[in-house]
Amino acid sequence: MLDRPADRARDHGWVYGLPPGITSEQWPLDPVTGYPLMHGFTLLLPEDYRVHGEDIVAVSFFATPADHTDGGATDTPEIREAVLARPSHPRLSRMTDILDYEYAALLLTRSEYEGAFATPPAPLALATAERPRWLDVGGASAFYGAAPPFAQKMFAGPPRADLTANLGIALMPRASDPNAGKPPQDPHFPRNPPSDYQSYYYFDGVPSPENYRLHDWGKDHAHNHLGGTMRPCQAVPEMSPFYIEFEEYFGGYNFGTGNAQLDFRDMKFDWACG
Repeated sequence: MLDRPADRARDHGWVYGLPPGITSEQWPLDPVTGYPLMHGFTLLLPEDYRVHGEDIVAVSFFATPADHTDGGATDTPEIREAVLARPSHPRLSRMTDILDYEYAALLLTRSEYEGAFATPPAPLALATAERPRWLDVGGASAFYGAAPPFAQKMFAGPPRADLTANLGIALMPRASDPNAGKPPQDPHFPRNPPSDYQSYYYFDGVPSPENYRLHDWGKDHAHNHLGGTMRPCQAVPEMSPFYIEFEEYFGGYNFGTGNAQLDFRDMKFDWACG
């Protein structure tokens, strides 16, 4: 995540701000609250990660905003039915987390990725939840205003209070990652059949905190990354090699100071607290 607004001519997407190339009607609403889900990021995929065909070049991720995640989702059947009855984007995938909060991803064509920014739709008339702050000040400003000091340090300064305010994404190749192109595997819950996926840590002797070590090849890996070695805060979720792992500040979420993984091939989502 860069410390400046996105430049679409040279960057690989953006964090916060607005999604591109869709109509307001195609913006996914939250079936729990009836408000629009918050846009977290839009990522231009490298060619090796375009697993849905060469015409699908990017993915936009939407999430329940942090100020709507308190105590577990309370479902209202009328709101859910009304949201799911609306017309949707042809490549929309919806996902829920362990607390039944909602997330969504859109697979975008080149023309959509290069299109104009979308305008958030109005909430359902049935919506009774408190209006999320991001709809008034933008996702970046809303997250910054509520984030702990360590997360605020990821910003060069307070973001503009504007729906369009975003930060660019720059992709850089990892110098060394033996797990590139391999599905992640938890060392305590091996896959069947097993793979040669390697854990980023080991124990120098008897497993204990004082014997915990990191392999040299993983010490400089960025926290936000595409594929390769996964470093979740808790157990490794079963996913394809085509996933993005990201932190709370990479779009502005409430993961309990943890991190998340989005498998954009199989459309799976998981997060765990720190």
